[in-house]
Amino acid sequence: MFMGLINLHGDIDINTSCSEQLLLRAAKFVQFKLSDIGEGITEVTVKEWYVKEGDTVSQFDSICEVQSDKASVTITSRYDGIIRKLHYELDEIARVGKPLVDIETATIKDVAPEEDVVETPAVSHEEQTHQEIKGHKTLATPAVRRLAMENNIKLSEVVGTGKDNRILKEDILNYLAKQTGAILPLSPKPEIIPPPRKRDAAADASKEKEPRIPMPIAAPVVLSGKDKTVALSGFQKVMVKTMTAALKIPHFGYCDEVNLSQLIRLREELKPVAQERGTNLTFMPFFLKAASLGLLHYPILNASLDENGQNITYKASHNIGVAMDTGQGLVVPNVKNIEVRSVFDIASELNRLQNLGATNQLGTNELTGGTFTLSNIGTIGGTYAKPVILPPEVAIGALGKIQVVPRFNSKGEIVKAQIMNVSWSADHRIIDGATMSRFSNLWKSYLENPASMLLDLK
Repeated sequence: MFMGLINLHGDIDINTSCSEQLLLRAAKFVQFKLSDIGEGITEVTVKEWYVKEGDTVSQFDSICEVQSDKASVTITSRYDGIIRKLHYELDEIARVGKPLVDIETATIKDVAPEEDVVETPAVSHEEQTHQEIKGHKTLATPAVRRLAMENNIKLSEVVGTGKDNRILKEDILNYLAKQTGAILPLSPKPEIIPPPRKRDAAADASKEKEPRIPMPIAAPVVLSGKDKTVALSGFQKVMVKTMTAALKIPHFGYCDEVNLSQLIRLREELKPVAQERGTNLTFMPFFLKAASLGLLHYPILNASLDENGQNITYKASHNIGVAMDTGQGLVVPNVKNIEVRSVFDIASELNRLQNLGATNQLGTNELTGGTFTLSNIGTIGGTYAKPVILPPEVAIGALGKIQVVPRFNSKGEIVKAQIMNVSWSADHRIIDGATMSRFSNLWKSYLENPASMLLDLK
């Protein structure tokens, strides 16, 4: 039997019968296949369908969202037509080159490469003049235009970072974050349950005098649920692969405590200034900048060891990763080139990454290329931890929660101190305990006396 399928250009492939080919030709169906999304990815997990069978779609309309082991990607339609079949259910694995959906089209045409649409809608005289002064029209896809329209943003005011200055989705989100200064929470805070009220002693005594009614013995609970086995997908696969490699590394642990009393006062002074600039200033930008200054003195901590254990590569850039708890699990985006950024620049970039993480929009660029990592586990709870190194990095730090505890000052007096514990892990093959201790002491000194960072800032 002759086998064939219609490819993306409406031609026949050799995988279905002749009768099926005639049916597809007569109904003018196109099988929309999953294209290569780069990075050597061969399969993805379907996380959400934006269409259902019978829906009408146009070019550039969102079809579905898929997740690889590196990032989430939105797939858009390249045809105008009607969805006739979805080839996958949610959380099923889709492979590159295989059909995602069947689309019934008016005519089968050769498909041109996807291009950005040039902005041509009617605009006010003021906006039109603004665009003409710039001397070019704004490039953006319909999805980006829709996002800008929903947030009342003029595309002419947004600086595009894509090819030919096209405006990308993250440009809109970054612009919105700078305008509002809003940070989307990555995970809801746990509900605080008040302690039960103390009962009145007299009431308890009177109840004891009353005759007690025997309580019936409760029948044993019978569980009717069944065990369920599910396949790993998305970031879970990455975690399994990364942690398996990480546990082959001999870890060296080192812990200390840091008095953040002066840093807390400094942040309270600078926080309103940062908010006026549209940025939320947390403690993390100071932690990251202090780490970068320490890495300048101890570059071995910002290095990597090759798989054969023969060569050490010292990284020029300080791309420090920050662990984030998102709806899709733990992810570690990194802030690039911290060694040349100010504390305010670092805070702005963290705001952008938090917004992308909250909406599951972190891309490959944000999730790769890290050289050192800090995990702020204290925002959830806990004081000490045993962080696991993320290969090919050679060091990682875990920050505990800030606690108010008594400490002695230089005069021997008991004072209130804001203390944070830090736990370091280092690759003991190339980093000795003395180096890790000296780096930690330097990082600690910057945070306990923030003004000292000014001496080393470039």
